[in-house]
Parts: sequence; C-alpha cells; structure tokens
Amino acid sequence: MLVLEQLAVAYGPHTVVKDINLSLSKGQIGCLVGPSGCGKTTLLRAIAGFEPVASGKISLAQGVVSAPGVQCPPEQRQLGMVFQDFALFPHLTVAQNIGFGLKHLSRSASQLRIRELLQLVGLPDLAGRYIHQLSGGQQQRIALARAIAPKPEVLLLDEPFSSLDADLRESLARDIRQILKHEQMTAVMVTHDQFEAFTMADLIGVMEHGRMQQWATPYELYHKPVNRFVADFIGRGVLLAGQMLDTQQVKTSFGIFRQSYQPGLQQGDLVDVLIRPDDIVHDDDSGVTAKVLEKSFRGSHILYSLELQSGDQVYCLALSHHNHAVGEMIGIRLDLDHMVVYPRLASASQAMAQ
Repeated sequence: MLVLEQLAVAYGPHTVVKDINLSLSKGQIGCLVGPSGCGKTTLLRAIAGFEPVASGKISLAQGVVSAPGVQCPPEQRQLGMVFQDFALFPHLTVAQNIGFGLKHLSRSASQLRIRELLQLVGLPDLAGRYIHQLSGGQQQRIALARAIAPKPEVLLLDEPFSSLDADLRESLARDIRQILKHEQMTAVMVTHDQFEAFTMADLIGVMEHGRMQQWATPYELYHKPVNRFVADFIGRGVLLAGQMLDTQQVKTSFGIFRQSYQPGLQQGDLVDVLIRPDDIVHDDDSGVTAKVLEKSFRGSHILYSLELQSGDQVYCLALSHHNHAVGEMIGIRLDLDHMVVYPRLASASQAMAQ
C-alpha cells in the first residue's frame, strides 16, 4: 500500500531526509520516531504530497505519486490525515464533522457510515454535540473517525496524542490501533514517544539526521538494535565493557557469555555489551551482588540503579515485592536470550539514554 524508495527531500540546497526506504502492506501500522529535527515530520508531509521529493519515489496502491517531475496533488492521493490539534470544525456537530468527507455518498449511506464510526470509536450517543462539548480524548476519536470515514488507502497521523495527558495517550493509542485493525487500514504515525510507537505499530522507523537508522518490528528494535544510536534511543540500558575471548565468547564483569549477533569480531577485541534492565534478574541465591544506588517505584515493578563490584553501573527491573533500600547489597544474575555487542569506541560513553 505504501513504498518509499531511495527517497530524498530538500529545501533548496539543504537535504532534509535522504536514502529513505520503507514499505507497508495493507493493514500494517508504521511509526516514525526520532529526536526533534530528524526529518520524521518532513517525511510524513512528503507522503501526504505537501513536499516535493528531490530524488527517489513514493508509491501508493494507485502507483507512483511522488518522484522528480511527478507530484500528485494531496487531494488525489486517497489519504486521510489526523493532526496534532485535531483540526475539527467548531461550528459543526460531531456527525457533521465525521460526514464532511462523505459528500460523494447518498444521505442514507452517509448517515449509516457516521453511525458505524461513532459506534466504532465508542461514542454512539454524541452525534448531535459540538466540539467544545467534548473532552480531549473524545475530540481525538472524532478526528480519527472523520479521517477514516471516506476509507482512505493510507492514514497519516502527525503526533496525534501530543496534547493529551500520559495515561490517556496510552489507552487511546491501544484503542486506535484496534480501530485501524478493524478497518484494515494502513497507517503511518509520527511520534516523539517511543512507548506510543510500541503500542501502535507493527513496524517502527528510527530516524537520525534525516536518515533511517532502522526499520523493524518493536521487538527487533529493542532486542536487536543495528547500531549504538538505535540502542541508545530505544529503551533504557547501559553499555558494559567486555573483551572477546574468541569470535563468539565475551568476557564481562558478569562472567563469560556467547554472542552471535555481531559478525566480524576477533579474539582480543574490546567490545561494549548492551544490557537492558530486564536482562538483570534479582536473585537472592546468586553469587553476584550489587549495591543499590537509586530506586524508582513503578507499581508492579521497581527500577533499580545498581553498582557492580567492578564499579560498572546497570539497571534492574524487579518485581516490586523485592523492596530494597538504597545502599543495600542485593543478589543479581544476567539473563540474556541474545547478546548485542558493539566494537568499542574510544569516545563512546558508557551511560545510555535515561
């Protein structure tokens, strides 16, 4: 339904995004994440047809819609859009907002689609209300209903939850994913919140300086990041110093482990091993102990910042009934299903993103 091939977008002599390749099949949801200024919104605008491309091409189900010398107008791309500010019409009722893009249907067909969508977004009794009478979450649902009412081939969402509080964002993201899956709608969302992306997406693209660093499933991004930037940006963790004993065995302050993810490493190479909080297991029977430096209560879990006997610091996400005081020594062990190893960089900081 959507394919970007070697795409580049430029403003005058300044190239904003370059060498972008991604694809989404019918019904798949993709998310673009990355730091401010990385080009994710520019990429969304190019898909929408608001920005011409400098090179490469964008293809939708109906064919190529953007390429050098080719610029299909936005209104002819069969796209829906949900904006940050919802962009609802205050002088129209909820039903009139949803029906705005259904003028090609008969009155009865339009009313049927409006009722269907109000039921789908969980607001069946609000058809006659005006926008100012709705909460932020209700407005977002109506904005979504209006965007998908004409059954566009691809839905674009530009940070749709940014104006809502954290708890509402998470629950709404889950609900909207279910709605999009019900409609079998292909979608691309831009967000600065990786947890929203994890909740919504089948595939996530991590961008930096206008380039796509990795386009993969949420699981692959978290457990198999292709480089240090993705490892740093997605999730929390540390890089623990190690050394290759041979091409597959790594010696760390936790012990000796096997790795098969990073090819090309040789005996004696200095490396950094990615350790996530869920890789560290609280274990009172373990012979390895660590000192609690900080703790953060998170309901069902506590996130501990720990200092190993080697002086290295790691995180441990433990069930909250394991409640230990700052300064206490606790038993831990490393539980890695797969080990992510990077060649040591002299300038690389050991501390990862907080």
